[in-house]
Amino acid sequence: MTLRIEDYALIGDLQTAALVGTDGSIDWLCLPRFDSAACFASLIGDEENGHWRIAPKGMGPCTRRGYIGDSLVLESVWETPAGTVKVIDFMPQRDEAPDVMRIVEGVSGSVEMTAVLRLRFDYGSVVPWVRRSGGHRVAIAGPDSVWLRSAPQVRTWGEKLSTVSSFTVDAGRKVAFVLTWHPSHQQRPDLVDPFEALECSLRDWSDWATACQTAGPYRDPVVRSLITLKALTYKPTGGIVAAPTTSLPEELGGVRNWDYRFCWLRDATLTLDALLEAGYQEEAVAWRDWLLRAVAGDPADLQIMYGLAGERRLPETELPWLAGYAGSAPVRTGNAAVKQLQLDVYGGVLDSLYRAREAGLPAERHAWYLQLSLLGFLETKWREPDEGLWEVRGPRRHFVHSKVMAWVAADRAVRTLEADPSLRGDAGRWRTMRDQVHQDVCEKGYDPVRNTFTQSYGSAELDAATLLIPRTGFLPPDDPRVIGTVDAVRAELGTEGGLVRRYSTQGPAVDGLPGEEGAFVACSFWLVDALLMTGRGQEARELFERLLALRNDVGLLSEEYEPVSGRQLGNFPQAFSHIGLVNSALALNRQENAG
Repeated sequence: MTLRIEDYALIGDLQTAALVGTDGSIDWLCLPRFDSAACFASLIGDEENGHWRIAPKGMGPCTRRGYIGDSLVLESVWETPAGTVKVIDFMPQRDEAPDVMRIVEGVSGSVEMTAVLRLRFDYGSVVPWVRRSGGHRVAIAGPDSVWLRSAPQVRTWGEKLSTVSSFTVDAGRKVAFVLTWHPSHQQRPDLVDPFEALECSLRDWSDWATACQTAGPYRDPVVRSLITLKALTYKPTGGIVAAPTTSLPEELGGVRNWDYRFCWLRDATLTLDALLEAGYQEEAVAWRDWLLRAVAGDPADLQIMYGLAGERRLPETELPWLAGYAGSAPVRTGNAAVKQLQLDVYGGVLDSLYRAREAGLPAERHAWYLQLSLLGFLETKWREPDEGLWEVRGPRRHFVHSKVMAWVAADRAVRTLEADPSLRGDAGRWRTMRDQVHQDVCEKGYDPVRNTFTQSYGSAELDAATLLIPRTGFLPPDDPRVIGTVDAVRAELGTEGGLVRRYSTQGPAVDGLPGEEGAFVACSFWLVDALLMTGRGQEARELFERLLALRNDVGLLSEEYEPVSGRQLGNFPQAFSHIGLVNSALALNRQENAG
């Protein structure tokens, strides 16, 4: 039976990540990077596409589970008629090769355990050749090699192209399994002691979480979200993936299935805000530096997303041998939206670099010349239609959010020059552009009859992205047009429980796709922020509490939520959702402290 998306928990080593189900099965793992081909792909296929389950014989979901303290070490507990056992899952930060470690510990009684390892490389399509070597099992296929080692007393054999283990754990006994990947043409990496690695992982995560500078009633969900963001960071470059998964659907059984294992520029400002205010300057600097490397080059070639190291070619491909999560096909790798024109990203980049400068991050002198180059290109392009923030696959439009972000780009350039007259630049030129964009948006993107900004020029549709208008400074929060927009978005895009959809998918779909989607979690946090800024603090706090209740049992959020069925939808866990949670929590804390 297909587990719900919220039935999974995340483990990772800051270079890749795995999803562990409540049934003790790892159903998703890409090695050696987030964007590598999966060796466990049953999440978007079936068991024959690869998984690794360890659980009491004949038992279903665990009784309870949770992360150990402020860490990414998962503990799942089964209470059985024969006794109680727990499985501890984690991936230590790698020295040489990625390891998945699973420690089975007897708590009481005597429990019979079963482990089934079904490795399938290249997204479940390649069955490896498995052999014994030095008491270990080694699986090889083409460039991939995986080693499995366990305690000598664990009985292991091959069965139906899988590796099966059977053993019994008594109270106080611990049995460890270690799965290690390395390129098949290289020698096996040095062995890592799983028990020492566990202690080290718990200590490292606890030390990292202690640096969080937020307090108040929401500290625990904020820290869990920050740990999740850290887990989605590709440590070698500082890039943060939108999610560690591909093709988890925005509609069950639908076609809105995308690959999110890349780094989006749209997330830049909100990510930087969250990291800086929470006290994680080192991570903020790494993200800023990734951003500078990724966008370097001809401004006309600026992309909306990049690979983990700034790669530009992310070709979209369908994998027909995978049935998709809950039959949601096609399964896609890569993302064709990379070639779209999204003018808002220019504003996002300039805003991020402005905020980094304001926060006192070490200056990169060449960054200012890059910003001038981006702004010069945007000056000639902002009047054109684009695909917009939501990467629509329909016709280009004059999206209001894109125009607002063009205003942001010019505004941040003006502010930077005013703060540092030593920098080269024509502040008057950018003031003129700023005024022109502002007038254009207010004349063409605002509906005076309904007192709301619309999704695009000449359209009656609304867009949750307009909730960001007061945050950008385009208009003050007490402006009647801002208040009207917030009210209109709540009325027309709101769902049961007060959540918000990105835009309407009814009638002629702006995104050119069939079907519907759930409420967008990040947009719902934007509504929290907008309510708070427009003086409705109690309503903001109530909505925030409802959003916190959407997290799964280990505190994770996906991209969307379907309020009727009460299920999480979309890629999981979603960085954008957790960034929204952190920023809203910090804003609510600021209001409480100010009051």
